[in-house]
Amino acid sequence: MYSVPLAHRRTENLHIVFWLIKDISWCLMWRTLGMIMIVPTLGAAIFITWRARHIKEDLAHNLAVVFWISANAWWMAAEFYEFDETVVWHGITGRQLALIPFCIGAAILLRHYLGRLAAARMGRLDRA
Repeated sequence: MYSVPLAHRRTENLHIVFWLIKDISWCLMWRTLGMIMIVPTLGAAIFITWRARHIKEDLAHNLAVVFWISANAWWMAAEFYEFDETVVWHGITGRQLALIPFCIGAAILLRHYLGRLAAARMGRLDRA
């Protein structure tokens, strides 16, 4: 059984703190702090993803989180800078552009779970 080393767990916990500060700033319309917090939130997510890249299960989920934070950050910026309802490209609003990274993250997870399902049906799913 794989266990997360304490140093890794601390990074993951700090990442949650960054994410909460970013989203609280968004909720309270604190534009400067919200925009600043994109950097450590996304940076920590990328670092966590890179560090755990050798474990397929973690890689898929961590990549999905990176894309989720990217989408979330774009949406937040769109609201802060008031282009969330503005058509920015082919009838698509600033907010709707966040669907691109949201869908990429969802596609990564869909591919991961369909791959696991196929492997299980063929009797090759490792239980690690």
